[in-house]
Amino acid sequence: MANIGRYNTLTVLEKSDHGLYLDGGPHDKILMPTRYVTPDMSIGSEVEVFVYNDSEDRLVATTEKPYAQAGEFAYLEVISVHPTAGAFLDWGLSKDLLLPYREQGNTHFTEGDGAIVAVYVDEYTNRVVASTRLHNHLPAEKPPYEVGDAVHVLIYGDSPLGFKSIIDKRYRGLLYHQETSDQLEPGDQFTGYIKKVHNDGKIDLRRDPSGYGRVDGVSQIILEKLEAAGGAMPFNDKSTPEAIRATFDTSKKAFKQGLGRLYKQRRILITENGIELVNE
Repeated sequence: MANIGRYNTLTVLEKSDHGLYLDGGPHDKILMPTRYVTPDMSIGSEVEVFVYNDSEDRLVATTEKPYAQAGEFAYLEVISVHPTAGAFLDWGLSKDLLLPYREQGNTHFTEGDGAIVAVYVDEYTNRVVASTRLHNHLPAEKPPYEVGDAVHVLIYGDSPLGFKSIIDKRYRGLLYHQETSDQLEPGDQFTGYIKKVHNDGKIDLRRDPSGYGRVDGVSQIILEKLEAAGGAMPFNDKSTPEAIRATFDTSKKAFKQGLGRLYKQRRILITENGIELVNE
């Protein structure tokens, strides 16, 4: 059975002048246009495709990869705005994704804006569409994470406690303000780490790996950067978070912890002008 708005492995039933017809189960035959057909595809073979509605509202299959499938969240660019339908988003396919006005809340989108949306299949039209009402599309199951797992993080908002986040395009989490010194904005994306999964499914995040492993890792990065720079760099605990992130790819808090560990080990000197390797 073919699932609309998602990747499917379907069997080739027959060839035509327009492409290949695939077994869509209850959806009958689904056309994969000729431009996606490769020489190794033949009758009886299985192909991995994404199924969605074309501009004439027919189900079609494509080997193109959307930035998100139904059941996932993504940060997408507004390509155009229709006066009555809504905003059209670039989601990686030849046909743009519609964000209907009814799903935009109080936000007024214009061309070039970024939109953080849930991708889903409308139950009335069977079309794949987008929504900014993220809370309506969160999964019910408990997230399958362990403390310390690395995850993809998409920032979608701010709160008094921290930054609201989407994890791995599917789950909601919170990155507490004390976990990062960066000023994050909606649309920012990076690798984060699971700090805690609560019994109700809520997730706390870290910007960097937790515990001593984080300090050891940052310390090693600092040493490698120092060696590559000839033994001295103009960085210390007075450096800006932005400069530290750009050079060492870590937060200022983790950087300071890494410096402290190296200093206690007598592997670096901290001066007014920066840091230096200790000659052994």
